[in-house]
Amino acid sequence: MSPRSPWRSRRPGAPRLARGRPARLLVPLAVLALVGTATAASAAPSDQPGGTSGVLDSRALDELQQRASEVQRGLQEQQGEVVAAREALAAAQDAVADAEAVLGDAEGELVGHQRLVARYASAVYRDGGALTPLTLLLSGGGPGDVVSALSFLDVVDRHAAAVIGAAEEQRRAAVAQQQEAAAALEQARVRADEVGVRVAELEAAASAVTDELDAALGAVDRQLAQLQREQVEVNDRTAASWRGYLDQLTTAGIVRPPSAELGDPAARLPERLVPVGAAGGGAQRGAAQLPGRPASLLVLPAETLAAVTAAMEALGLPYAPGTAGPESWDCGSLVQSVYGRAGIALPGSQAELFAVTAPVAAADVLPGDLVFLGTPEAGLGHVGIALDPRTMLAADARAGAVVVRTLPSGQVLGVGRPSLGRRAPVPAPGPTGGALRVECGNAVYPPTYGGARQWGGYPNGLIPPSAMCPLGAAGHSLRCDAAAAYRAMSAAYAAAFGRPPCITDSYRTYAGQVKLYGEKPALAAVPGTSNHGWGLAVDLCGGIETFGTPQYGWMVTNAGRFGFLHPTWADPGNGREEPWHWEYAGS
Repeated sequence: MSPRSPWRSRRPGAPRLARGRPARLLVPLAVLALVGTATAASAAPSDQPGGTSGVLDSRALDELQQRASEVQRGLQEQQGEVVAAREALAAAQDAVADAEAVLGDAEGELVGHQRLVARYASAVYRDGGALTPLTLLLSGGGPGDVVSALSFLDVVDRHAAAVIGAAEEQRRAAVAQQQEAAAALEQARVRADEVGVRVAELEAAASAVTDELDAALGAVDRQLAQLQREQVEVNDRTAASWRGYLDQLTTAGIVRPPSAELGDPAARLPERLVPVGAAGGGAQRGAAQLPGRPASLLVLPAETLAAVTAAMEALGLPYAPGTAGPESWDCGSLVQSVYGRAGIALPGSQAELFAVTAPVAAADVLPGDLVFLGTPEAGLGHVGIALDPRTMLAADARAGAVVVRTLPSGQVLGVGRPSLGRRAPVPAPGPTGGALRVECGNAVYPPTYGGARQWGGYPNGLIPPSAMCPLGAAGHSLRCDAAAAYRAMSAAYAAAFGRPPCITDSYRTYAGQVKLYGEKPALAAVPGTSNHGWGLAVDLCGGIETFGTPQYGWMVTNAGRFGFLHPTWADPGNGREEPWHWEYAGS
């Protein structure tokens, strides 16, 4: 079993509410206005998606963001100076080293020439002393020999003096270069020390404000925990509402009809049932009703009832891109699975579902219909299962879980009814004008994306503990959708290597970022800007931390299936090689 999500109840149900709205414990899936009501009227749980993305509009959160941004601004303004000072210091150190090497070469050359002259003098001494015209004459040479010898000696002396003089000039120039480099190094050290003092002051300010931030974060976390407790009640009552509806069908003696018996209500329906009116006139295909007073009872195909029941069982389980249960889902795989269990084969992605699901008018939406959401700019971005005209159930990327959420009428691109079979495929609307692709309710960032990936209204490094989920490794956690994806990736990795990935770092608090920045100001991200602070990054070990290993190769090949990527800035040859750093991009 995977770790329980913070919003998952003991019985399947809906997720918690968002944005501080009181929990309205509702009964979805009753009936539509055209059908008449058989149970209490339903209502939406919230105007915002549930799960971890919900956050209170609170003074504490506003203060949290304000204080964090003030400290971050000062550190970010100083960051360029830190990097420049470190680079200048390194360049000065390199220049000193180069000058010392040049001086060493010059002194070596001078010594070499001096040794040659010394050997010449030594040879003269061994031959009986210095050569003079007199020694040449006494040795028996004629006057011509003496003249030739004198000319030769003059040449040798002048050459030795020139060579030694040139070498000495070279040495003096090298000494001057070394002195200049040493002076530049001293200046760079002074500058680096001055920058270090300013950084230390900013770090002290950042450390001083962390107590304030922790207090504000505690207030937000308590509010979030209260929302989650309320959501447990919503979960239970939503599931109870659905069970109550099924019990009503049983009490009314309705034998759940297969979809084939409801496909053409104008021609034939099971005994006692009558058609459901369509908004545009006539009868709706794929549904019927049992007339009654004070309200009629909606009758859906057996396959639809089974699919919605199966979807209820998944409420609260984590969202993870590319997964298809049983412990986590994405929006398309959830729809495919629950309808597949009911005997209706469907594709597994939101685009493929849009392409082939038989459409119905948005005004005719019934429980079990597929609702396709999107915008003109981003195109198709989500698919869920309608529960009533205002509510849908979906594996939601923004919430990080299978949730019940409001059906935003302004974003409905289409409604489809799986029980009516497939239509000829049509293309799904895609992004326009450079907009990011949206998958299961949240934007998917490309590997080269350089913007902030903030979420849920929480400041970087100041995410309430109640909004995080464990990774299955002691002390490590991520945003809940990233955590679910990581656990799925970890299981696949363990199947290949016999053990899960080794992990050294995951979510990094604001205080942790301040501490790391103090230790490595030229390398660490400015506090409040790290992807670790969004709960979206992990640092791995056990072989993954080295380029070219089988473990690293497995990540390159497989991590993308689970929404993780190796950012381009950390690739070989891009200046900051970090094979161990991986980021969740399914957000």
